[in-house]
Amino acid sequence: MTARSDHNLAFAPSIPPLGDRRKRRVGILGGSFNPAHAGHLHISRAALKALQLDQIWWLVSPQNPLKSPRTMAPLAERLAIARAVADDRRIVVTDLECRLGSTRTALTLARLAERYPRISFVWLMGADNLAQCPRWWRWPRIFHTARVAVFDRSPYSYAALAGAAAKRFAQARTGRPSAVWYRLLPAWTYIAIRRHPASATALRTQDKLRTKQDLNSGDEHL
Repeated sequence: MTARSDHNLAFAPSIPPLGDRRKRRVGILGGSFNPAHAGHLHISRAALKALQLDQIWWLVSPQNPLKSPRTMAPLAERLAIARAVADDRRIVVTDLECRLGSTRTALTLARLAERYPRISFVWLMGADNLAQCPRWWRWPRIFHTARVAVFDRSPYSYAALAGAAAKRFAQARTGRPSAVWYRLLPAWTYIAIRRHPASATALRTQDKLRTKQDLNSGDEHL
């Protein structure tokens, strides 16, 4: 995969203006994107197809409440990397969560619903997040504010589907992914996709190793 060129960045897709009256189906992929990687793009393209989406918005969070700021790259850097990785005109990379004044998923989705009443939103997340979302602030509101699509992510699948969130909303789960649009909230679906090897944790580890190697290599020339 090649990064999007500067020419293409000039014509990058954007979020519609407030009050936009067009009906759309939009997936929301939120997170730290620390950094964004090919796995995010893999999930996004699978979501575009399975859920028949018009767009996906990557909401790059200013700060994940459950993660240490010390491990977080600056927001501007994370946005820049995400825009380079998001090599698809249907994917919008945005700091909208920062502008909404929210780092809480439930609150972010509520504010998006208020500002874009004609857009049907679906929250996208991996199985690992379904397993841990009961730790999130007012997490049941997420299911009552937007549709939810959970993507298989080994080895978390069993724990996720046996966890508190899946059990609480068991009756709201649909078999066919696109069926979430034809049910009243709450409605969620579980999507099996081919596993992608990329992860932000692995990339950060590789960067640290490279930095250490570069420093050691530099010492040899002192």
